Amino acid sequence: MGGITAKTTIEEEKKVAKRGKKYQEAVKLIDRETAYAAEEAIELVKKASTAKFDETVEAAFRLGVDPKKADQQIRGAVVLPNGTGKTQRVLVFAKGEKLKEAEAAGADYVGDEDYINKISQGWFEFDVIVATPDMMGQVGKLGRVLGPKGLMPNPKTGTVTFDVAKAVNEIKAGKVEYRVDKAGNIHAPIGKVSFETAKLVENLNAVVDALMKAKPAAAKGTYMKNVSVTSTMGPGVKVNTTALVK
Repeated sequence: MGGITAKTTIEEEKKVAKRGKKYQEAVKLIDRETAYAAEEAIELVKKASTAKFDETVEAAFRLGVDPKKADQQIRGAVVLPNGTGKTQRVLVFAKGEKLKEAEAAGADYVGDEDYINKISQGWFEFDVIVATPDMMGQVGKLGRVLGPKGLMPNPKTGTVTFDVAKAVNEIKAGKVEYRVDKAGNIHAPIGKVSFETAKLVENLNAVVDALMKAKPAAAKGTYMKNVSVTSTMGPGVKVNTTALVK
């Protein structure tokens, strides 16, 4: 997920996870045929978490859209009310007064050509890039290296803007990006297993609200088909979509 893009995603964490006895025991806690209320689903995710580290909790949405059509490609960002549980390292490309503005807002790295050169040489010690519109001509040259990593700034996610202070503040507060994949799915982190259930539910609802507002006018039939929640090394739990949308 290029945020919603944190470097450590569910997919990356699962690469180091092996499904053993603990996973099999966790599966027994869940009825795969049942769609649970959001609070109950998250409680089950927390109970099924057996890792020694604080696992990421992720929500997966199956949407009734056709991503092949330009008017149904959903992409955006939402600020989670309770944050993600991870501190994002922010790099800002700007000039003049906007550099000072970004620094004052708490950006980790601020600059222009120097950082563009560093990235072209393989430097990636950051999680999110914010750029002012007048810098995109230069930043665009890094498309081949930033694009595949989901790091290219984009106006749709609020990372191409002259209001760099707002952008940095939102990212630091827990802003996550979302983007529909080729199969019509969206994955978004909603916090950590250590979060209180109520806070995870609130974060989940924030993502649902954002996706409902982003519903394309061209989308036909059921829009939000399925929703599930899972932890990094745990099994998925279905959520009652009807109740969640209401």
